[in-house]
Amino acid sequence: MKKLVTLLLAALMVVTFASFGAAEDITLDVIIAQYGPNTQNWFLGDGMDGSNFVKKFEEANPGIKLNLEVVSWNDIYTVVSTRISNNNAPDILNIDTFADYANEGLLLPVSDYCPDELFADFFPSFIEQSVIDGVCWAVPDLASARALYYNADILEEAGVDVPTTWAELEDACQAIIDAFGGEVYPWGIDMTTDEGQAAFAYYAWGNNGGFTDAEGNWTVNCEENVAAVEYAIGLYNKGFTNPNPATQTRYDLQDMFGAGKLAMVIAPNSLPTYIADKGYTGVNYAVADIPHNEGATSSSVGVMDRIMAFKDDAAPDQAARNEAIGKFLSFFYDPENYVGWVSMEDFLPAVNSAVEALVAANPSFEAWLNVLGGAQFYPTAKAEWIDVKQGVTNVEQSALTGGDVRTLLDELQAKITK
Repeated sequence: MKKLVTLLLAALMVVTFASFGAAEDITLDVIIAQYGPNTQNWFLGDGMDGSNFVKKFEEANPGIKLNLEVVSWNDIYTVVSTRISNNNAPDILNIDTFADYANEGLLLPVSDYCPDELFADFFPSFIEQSVIDGVCWAVPDLASARALYYNADILEEAGVDVPTTWAELEDACQAIIDAFGGEVYPWGIDMTTDEGQAAFAYYAWGNNGGFTDAEGNWTVNCEENVAAVEYAIGLYNKGFTNPNPATQTRYDLQDMFGAGKLAMVIAPNSLPTYIADKGYTGVNYAVADIPHNEGATSSSVGVMDRIMAFKDDAAPDQAARNEAIGKFLSFFYDPENYVGWVSMEDFLPAVNSAVEALVAANPSFEAWLNVLGGAQFYPTAKAEWIDVKQGVTNVEQSALTGGDVRTLLDELQAKITK
């Protein structure tokens, strides 16, 4: 009998400890944006090629489970909005915008979950883009920068050097028209809803203008911006660009460039991978600074996506949940994992610890890091950014069909500052 009681007590202890362990498990709902064909495999692959981040994380962090979903950029905003409306926000979200979520009180401050050592590893200029009233609400996932790609053979045959100023750009465009007629478009412009805000930035920043002034006030209708948009529209009116800037996206332009039908295009550092994946061969291209107006300086557009954490007031142990989110970030940004993630689609890193490994693997990264160091970013921390992003695109598209740039920008300025 005594032996039986001992066995029963031992069995009871096993059940108790097992139940206790199960209760301690934490499951994090994670939504990741789909950057390309490799994203799904990297996070959730079969592991045969060393992929499957989720499996590796869970093995390294017993007691934490990841319910991870990869969602396309076309759907992610709707998916997240629906989840929030149903009181089912993800624990961790990878997306570009954050200000609306922060202003609605949905996010946790980064200081609640990000380890200090990791936070110090992020590039300060990236972190600054996610700060509102002194509080950081998200961390950078990755970045890309834009520069001028040019077809060296086309420019050589046209007898022109790579343009550095707007005046030189117009001269080069005319020379290309003279040399190739309608067979080659000299200059690519994307004023679609995909990249209209980028086009505005290229020309505004290249003319000492921009979205805001030094104090952060909206200045979309300043004289420099008016002249910048008028210049860009002038390139189209003179026949120097692709025929349909309002409908031809950057991917259309990259296809034209890869096929040798476009001489110059502003594109991200992922363009070489895009060209290779599409099977374009024989394009002798090089990279240069984006042309600017006299008296201004060249400035690249830095584009950065983010990782943020949502509040969950129903979580039984807030401290444990925050610690689990921190472990997710630490594992993701560990160079052993992060370098593979960034290099997979030719992105640029957001942490210093990954730079050395990336440059060693691909020396061309170093030049892009220099470009990124001088990049300017969209004012995404401002709540009005969504309206401004769409607004400047509407201005450009209206101007393409004859609308007055000054009037259009005045109307946009009034709308966002009323």
